[in-house]
Amino acid sequence: MTLVSAPSAATAAVSATPLRVPTVRPATPADDGFIEELQAIAFGPGRFSKTAYRIRERFPIDTSLSLVAEVDGTACGSVWMTPVSIGGCNGWMLGPLATHPNFRKLGAGKLLAREVTRRALERGDGLFVMLVGDRDYYCPLGWEPTTLGNIEFPGPVDPTRVLLFAEDKSLAATLSGPIEAWQQG
Repeated sequence: MTLVSAPSAATAAVSATPLRVPTVRPATPADDGFIEELQAIAFGPGRFSKTAYRIRERFPIDTSLSLVAEVDGTACGSVWMTPVSIGGCNGWMLGPLATHPNFRKLGAGKLLAREVTRRALERGDGLFVMLVGDRDYYCPLGWEPTTLGNIEFPGPVDPTRVLLFAEDKSLAATLSGPIEAWQQG
């Protein structure tokens, strides 16, 4: 006869805890306070001096591509996209992407990056999504390093952190020029 023991209290508690699975929805004006506070927590006061913020000051974000991640109905992350043109080729600059520290390691950031990129490229009017970020985080999601120094930013940027996602896999190596306003057709 085999004895089966009852689950321990810890096992029972874990199995009773609902899975914390992030979901994504469009941001609304009601999210503005949450997003501002989240960016302050994630990036601190020095965020305004970064080159990426210089770009966002020059070119407004595309609010139709502003997304919020939630876990169990609680907002936990956000992402913005800024329409830009590089070398006459239209695309978007992803960011800032932030996840609240209490919700890290649940996949919300990666879900936001994948979903906003999918939505942007499905429109068919832009060819790429560019960002400045960690290769270890973004390259497994499909981003590729650009040719060092090819993309000209309006301030200092570590060129090893400039990454690109595009259906045309040669674009990461060939895209070149200054970051400018979206080119109207």
